Amino acid sequence: MYILWCRTYQMIMKIANYFLPYRTPDYIEGAGCIVQLAKIIREKEISKVLIVIGKHIYKSGLADTMIKELEKEKIEYIVFKDMEPNPTSDNVENGYKVYKENNCNGIIAFGGGTPMDCAKAIGAKVARPNKSVSQLQGILKIHKKIPLLFAVPTTSGTGSETTIASVITDSKTRHKASINDINLIPEYAVLDPLLTVGLSQNITATTGMDALCHAVEAYTNGTYCTKLENDMAKRAVKLIYDNLYIAYIDGNNIEARQNMQKAAFYAGRAFTRGSVGYVHAIGHTLGGLYGVPHGLAMAFILPYVMRQYGEKVYNKLSDLADVCGIQGRDNQEKALKFIEWIETKNSEMNLPKKMDMIRDEDVEQIVKWAMAEANPLYPVPVIWKKADFERLINSLK
Repeated sequence: MYILWCRTYQMIMKIANYFLPYRTPDYIEGAGCIVQLAKIIREKEISKVLIVIGKHIYKSGLADTMIKELEKEKIEYIVFKDMEPNPTSDNVENGYKVYKENNCNGIIAFGGGTPMDCAKAIGAKVARPNKSVSQLQGILKIHKKIPLLFAVPTTSGTGSETTIASVITDSKTRHKASINDINLIPEYAVLDPLLTVGLSQNITATTGMDALCHAVEAYTNGTYCTKLENDMAKRAVKLIYDNLYIAYIDGNNIEARQNMQKAAFYAGRAFTRGSVGYVHAIGHTLGGLYGVPHGLAMAFILPYVMRQYGEKVYNKLSDLADVCGIQGRDNQEKALKFIEWIETKNSEMNLPKKMDMIRDEDVEQIVKWAMAEANPLYPVPVIWKKADFERLINSLK
């Protein structure tokens, strides 16, 4: 009955999705295209923006060119940079307060997943000031337009510049959950590869694998996807297969950096409708409980989940193997070789082989949170029950 209930819910969601106004953000791309953003903001009649940016990125000067262009266009700005690596509900409330006190009417999210998620949640609070962050978490709870949001990714992974999601950790409970609403899709995205050139090898690796996880989960889910999402997932996987390791070993390769930004964008658009799955549900708990960086959790957990799904994903993973040129005698062999490729890349990029921070006494809580996030919403290939989650989590340690 539990599986039937989940599948029934998902079929209802599939039908409902056809009535939702999904869209792909307008975007500009190319080396140095960040200089164009201020004029776009001016054309939208935005007079004062809140720039949500991480402390280290702000201190590095990476946003200086953008800020100078804002000043040229006489667009006022206020900087908000007080965020934890996994943004919290307190961070969101503080950012909302800064936005209101300074009479802003637009938001720029500049950076990786942290400022993107925080900026979106601040926008949600502007639209729904009488609701707490926890009350906004869930599906379609905003129902109002947020301030115009301009997304400037400085990593190539989250895809948050295209998505409906904002993942926030509760400051008290450390529970990590998403606000999901069509209104959170940014208005514009700026895909400037020069902003990613300075990324460390570790960040390049983990954010790139995050993008891969988005594409793989969206494609193997299948239920909510249209041809558009399936095609974007495949394009993302191919770009990552061809470019991630090049960007990892040669961070100054602009072509590889640009292709990884496009991959993250496509993968983000794919899972915006196609949804993620158990990799994310479990990974979010590790981020909330132990502060594990999101991309690292995705890279590590992805092959484990795909292996545990077993034959239910062989056909879909075989499709992705075909896109990459991975050969095999049949769908099972190609699927397993695709999983092995993921594991090989993790190893070549020096990512951890175990999540040894997981404590036995936390497993029950991890399972509870992961099941609450994923079931019945995520249209995963196999519906897991408690014992399945426990088996997966114990295999990670």
